[in-house]
Amino acid sequence: MAPTKRITNAALFICDIQEKFRPAIWEYPKVIATAQKMLKACHQGEILSIPAYATTQLAAKLGDTCSELAEPLARLNAPVIDKSAFSMWVPGLKEKFHAAEGTGTKPQAVVIVGIETHICVTQTALDLLAAGHKVYILADGVSSCNSGDARVALARLRQEGAVVTTSESFIYEVMGDAKLEQYVAIPPTLCDSFTFS
Repeated sequence: MAPTKRITNAALFICDIQEKFRPAIWEYPKVIATAQKMLKACHQGEILSIPAYATTQLAAKLGDTCSELAEPLARLNAPVIDKSAFSMWVPGLKEKFHAAEGTGTKPQAVVIVGIETHICVTQTALDLLAAGHKVYILADGVSSCNSGDARVALARLRQEGAVVTTSESFIYEVMGDAKLEQYVAIPPTLCDSFTFS
């Protein structure tokens, strides 16, 4: 029997990783690096072969998506939806999400990176769970201004039914089998290690 992916029909959500937040967010470079890694996995050799969606929070006041993510998002034709609600699960994003080929309205696995863990990421995850989606939160790809808020939010999200994991764990869980063509396309630099501070 041919090997198959363990997780199919998934999507990447990138929540409000904007220039204005750069000096305020705890471990912001790590959040950006994880988002870059996930976008690279979505694109390079179709390792994950999943669509990406991004949001900005009041871009006119808080700025555009950070410069490191602009080009990879454009390369993937990923929609960037501006919003005022804290949750990403707003009508403009829902419309793009449901219109994407193969998604329909059936529940999907959604993996989330971005900021802030205890506000926008939490509300997005809760809305997605309520809509019947399986939600993965990448611990190395989310943060808040205060590290304590991020830790409490991750514990709460776990209790609410989200899967809290890491980017490398998620990538390999999607693969599920080393015999998949996409597995050999994973470059060693894609899965760099990280430590919790």
